[in-house]
Amino acid sequence: MKKIMMIAAMMVATLSANAQNEVGQLSIKPTIGLNFATLTKSDISKTRTGLNFGIEAEYGVTEKFGVTAGLFYSQQGAKTKDFHLAVKNNIIGGKEFDGKATIKLDYINIPILAQYYLIPGLAIKAGIQPGFNVLKKVALDGTVYQGGVQGGNPEKIDESIKIEEGVKNFAFAIPVGLSYEYKSFVLDARYNIGMTKAGSDYSGHHSVFSITLGYKIPIN
Repeated sequence: MKKIMMIAAMMVATLSANAQNEVGQLSIKPTIGLNFATLTKSDISKTRTGLNFGIEAEYGVTEKFGVTAGLFYSQQGAKTKDFHLAVKNNIIGGKEFDGKATIKLDYINIPILAQYYLIPGLAIKAGIQPGFNVLKKVALDGTVYQGGVQGGNPEKIDESIKIEEGVKNFAFAIPVGLSYEYKSFVLDARYNIGMTKAGSDYSGHHSVFSITLGYKIPIN
């Protein structure tokens, strides 16, 4: 029994030593993961799965408290089976569309967070995140009709088309989440709560859940 207790104590000590927040330490963390994104205030909006990758810097203020700032490329938007934006914005030449669509809205996000370590290695975090749109397209997979569905002349379409207007170039979000650090690897789960409208004529916001894996590299 004593041997088991000693081994358990050594394992806890090793975990703590490898995951303790060091005061005054500055580190960088290359990160890659997945987004599960959608748009709120829509009954037809489904989840779009995309990439989330970039780099984050962390500074240890105390053993329990740290701050981070990052730069990430984030694939956001949504999927839908009943897409009317194409007709409204005339992005398919005035033809009526019937089918599936993926709204591809990609951003450069700059999350700035405070994090508090509940125990060595496990931290809760929250902060602010300005984002800037760098891509706005819609991938259409279905049929277009000249003069409406009743007008006939169906034509299959499977292509991505640039959205010319209607998408706001700036997005602001409140990220909240958890992270767990083991040795130099950091598993991070965040929910980004959109605070600004995604479009000029659309009241819905971005809603993005992300899971990423990073590798922490001390630089001082």
